Amino acid sequence: MDEIVKQAMAKWPKVPHCYGWLALDARGGWRMRDERAQALKLPGDRIMNPALLAFINRNYTCDGKGRWYFQNGPQRVYVNLEATPYIARTDPQHGFVLHTGEPASGIDAAWLTDAGQLLLKSGEKIALLDDRDLAHCLPRLKLGNIAASDEAILAWLSDPEQSGMLTLDHENKSLRLQFIARDAIAARFGFEPAPQPDAD
Repeated sequence: MDEIVKQAMAKWPKVPHCYGWLALDARGGWRMRDERAQALKLPGDRIMNPALLAFINRNYTCDGKGRWYFQNGPQRVYVNLEATPYIARTDPQHGFVLHTGEPASGIDAAWLTDAGQLLLKSGEKIALLDDRDLAHCLPRLKLGNIAASDEAILAWLSDPEQSGMLTLDHENKSLRLQFIARDAIAARFGFEPAPQPDAD
């Protein structure tokens, strides 16, 4: 977290939190959601300013209730998550990199959702792979020791228990893919997709 942010938090500790105005989409884009976007349940305008994006990424964290937020000076701006707290992309140097720019090294678990999305876990960080990058990973999926065809992957998704072991080749090891329903991800990994104020 930026030092100037820490100083602002100490100087103004009682600034009200902000909800609904910032979102992270499923491709790792930060979106500003004004009152109209919130009322109409629109994704909001994508933030494109490089300095602002870097500032958000450096000051992005979560509270003890699994609500992710951007610490904007003394104010917490809670984030609506379209998918997961992090979005991953493929990277030729690091294998995978998070939307914050941080390498996602040491992938220790992976899942395929019922919608065919790839979910990755690196330490305590859970990230959905940007759908535009999925094609880069498909050749690294194997069923048994054989490259998995599209048909084999679809068969596995419809019945993972009976279709054999599906793996992802990554960093000279094979990660066994697990199955997870898309709507079960938030509960399984303990994050809140649409943070709300505390009742009190």
